[in-house]
Amino acid sequence: MSTLYLDRRDLALKLEGNALAVYAGEARRGTVPLHLLDTVVMHSAVTLQSSLLARLADAGVGIVAFGGRNAGKTALVHGKGHNDGARRVGQYQRYQDAGWCSAWARRLVRGKLHRQQRLLRRALAERTDLRHPLHQALERLGAARARLRAEPTLDMDTLRGVEGAAAAAYFAGFTHLFAPALGFAGRNRRPPKDPVNAALSLGYTLLHYEAVRACHIAGLDPIIGFYHRLDFGRESLASDLIEPLRPAVDAWVWALFRERALGDEHFQRDGDACLLGKTGRAHFYARWQPFVRPRRRLLRRFARRLAVALARGIAPEQTAQPDSEEAT
Repeated sequence: MSTLYLDRRDLALKLEGNALAVYAGEARRGTVPLHLLDTVVMHSAVTLQSSLLARLADAGVGIVAFGGRNAGKTALVHGKGHNDGARRVGQYQRYQDAGWCSAWARRLVRGKLHRQQRLLRRALAERTDLRHPLHQALERLGAARARLRAEPTLDMDTLRGVEGAAAAAYFAGFTHLFAPALGFAGRNRRPPKDPVNAALSLGYTLLHYEAVRACHIAGLDPIIGFYHRLDFGRESLASDLIEPLRPAVDAWVWALFRERALGDEHFQRDGDACLLGKTGRAHFYARWQPFVRPRRRLLRRFARRLAVALARGIAPEQTAQPDSEEAT
């Protein structure tokens, strides 16, 4: 299954038989058979009829449309979801179960910290000149993991505090992996203010979409999470699912800059915002597809297993999580 990225003005999509055709003016630029298409990502003005939108959804093709100032708004369209209502009933029941939520959250945080440590250890092996800041970050991450092991009954607020402190330690080391000229001094967003944060934000957004779609396909409600608090308009379960996978995006973004697939010249400034330019987006998406494909399969497989577990009342310790070697 493939993803179609549209990043050119004044394109039009049309249905031709069982294929999606892309037009620029009167010229047809290419076609993609619907059965080979998984997602359409639109970064520019694209024209399509409502009947085509319905056909894409019916065929199970998802759509991600970026719009608004600085592409700060995102619209998502999903295909058919699962019809087993017992899965959502089980999900809502587990949401009310504080013990289940706590056990679930600890597993998520443990998986995330483990992968953050692994990334920094790999970085330390490659960048011995950064031994001091990376070693400090690793020590603090190790202390956070040790506390999780020693205190298995931490309440959710305390657990979030441990994760937040660990994230601060992690990024204090991670920022040193990038050239100082990029201005990456820590995580910032809405809008991102430097090239690294711009790339991280786009990667996290796209991965979040994959988790939302995985929930939808599995028959789960992406809004109702067990670790992330309910927040108006936020898909909290999708945020839960991608938590252990965030370090994989971090490592991938580091590789983009380390291998000079992206550089400061691929970004532009608009007030406080740092935006990935059109050439930069072409480089980004060319490498995103092979990166995200195995994580997409992982998220969907996990969402299916989670849905079955919720419907049957299985404990979180007996459910798989998106934290296998495929997630690295």
